[in-house]
Amino acid sequence: MSYPPPPRVPSGPRRRSLLASVAGGALLAGCSDGAGSGEEGTAGSPSVVERVRARAARDSQGIVERYDAVLTAHPTLAERVGPLRAEAVRHVEAFGETAPKASPSPSSSASGTPGGASPSASASVPSVAVPATEKDALAQLAAAERALADRRAKALLDVPGELARLLASVAAAGAAHAYLLTEGSR
Repeated sequence: MSYPPPPRVPSGPRRRSLLASVAGGALLAGCSDGAGSGEEGTAGSPSVVERVRARAARDSQGIVERYDAVLTAHPTLAERVGPLRAEAVRHVEAFGETAPKASPSPSSSASGTPGGASPSASASVPSVAVPATEKDALAQLAAAERALADRRAKALLDVPGELARLLASVAAAGAAHAYLLTEGSR
């Protein structure tokens, strides 16, 4: 009597194991105590942590401006894009800055300039060029979210503990936003 061959088990780690290891390694790298990480700057210059935090806040404000530009050019996307914009505003606040609470009204951008902003519009109206079609506008917004999420994932390796966790969380949210912006158009 012959025995059946044993079930085939793939050798090496599985994809989930690899992804979990990479994510865990990135988070652990950000959980150091900050000793020797360059956390303290030279006299008179801000620390690495403060520079990264300020950059993250500016980047989040930039994403809010992009959402505002898309909402101004395509107000019919408000239901879909509005909640993601609200999250981006919370990201700005999480990094210690304040962001505009409401997107600009569609009437504030009745000009034919790229992005819908008139040259004399207030500084809160973004000067981001928005594609003419909703699908292209969503794709551009998704690409911006994806690029920012990638930059944040890299930056979290340079900062200690709490800021690294915040960057990881916001980067994950940005990647989810990119997914949501592209999946709904399929």
